[in-house]
Amino acid sequence: MANRREKDHLVANRFRVEIEGVNVGSFIQFSGAEATTAVIIYQDGNDLLTRKRPGRTTFSNIVLKRGYINSDALWNWYKAVMDGVVERKSGSIISLDDRGDEIIRYNFFDAWPCRWKGMEFDTSSNSALVEEIELVVEKIERG
Repeated sequence: MANRREKDHLVANRFRVEIEGVNVGSFIQFSGAEATTAVIIYQDGNDLLTRKRPGRTTFSNIVLKRGYINSDALWNWYKAVMDGVVERKSGSIISLDDRGDEIIRYNFFDAWPCRWKGMEFDTSSNSALVEEIELVVEKIERG
């Protein structure tokens, strides 16, 4: 096993997902950790320059993909939303080194599923069945 040096780039294929109260299994892809702060432009009196201030920050939805496992935990969480019961959960996306030790953690808060995508079947393919879920998040922090 290679040892990671301090200035080595992190690799995208070593990560773990934790979501409170949901047995999620292993994910093959994570995307969408993005924050955007609105820019408020204003002019002060007779000042010829426009000024800019930060406005509200919003966080994009995150998308998780995993090879299908025989578990209904993610589907049941999404099904509850369809039935009008929103159960918000917190979780983490954790970048791992070669030994599986934590390097960086992104924590997300008050998440709930807004989209679920089932498996795609194709008789000409030998690839794994993949399940996808999109989560609305209220906030993301680097932990």
